[in-house]
Amino acid sequence: MALRIPKNRFAKTRSDHQTERAEDYVEAIATLSAGGTPCRVTPLAKELGVSHVTVIQALDRLSEDGLVSRSERGPIRLTREGSLMAERSRDRHECVLKFLLALGVPEVDAQRDAEGIEHHVGDATLAQMRRWIDRSATAPSTARTTHAAAIPKRKPSDSLRNR
Repeated sequence: MALRIPKNRFAKTRSDHQTERAEDYVEAIATLSAGGTPCRVTPLAKELGVSHVTVIQALDRLSEDGLVSRSERGPIRLTREGSLMAERSRDRHECVLKFLLALGVPEVDAQRDAEGIEHHVGDATLAQMRRWIDRSATAPSTARTTHAAAIPKRKPSDSLRNR
């Protein structure tokens, strides 16, 4: 059986790259805002490993896109659309991470790789990953279940810095 290569196989990747930065930002804002702590520019810059100016420019774009609201020197808040994007991104990240850990990928590598893969994996692939995780979680092999069950909770400082 020959592989069928899509006519423009790079189109999805280019499209994904356009939203990747926005997804990283809204996910980081959601993480930093967890527990009711307002997200501010300086901690966000530190979290993402970028400059204060870079964060301000990105927030302007995110605001124009309707993903965040903020006032000058005020806290950064996700809009409903921004919150939904952050949730989808976090869910994709957790699925990819569980899958990589279930495969036996070392945790440090799985964390780093999941951070990039989450932006590019398709819905059909994610569905298959979830099915595989579910099947391996019920399989008798302890090698499979150990990794899938040992997903560490993400700390704000773990999420985006080590790319």
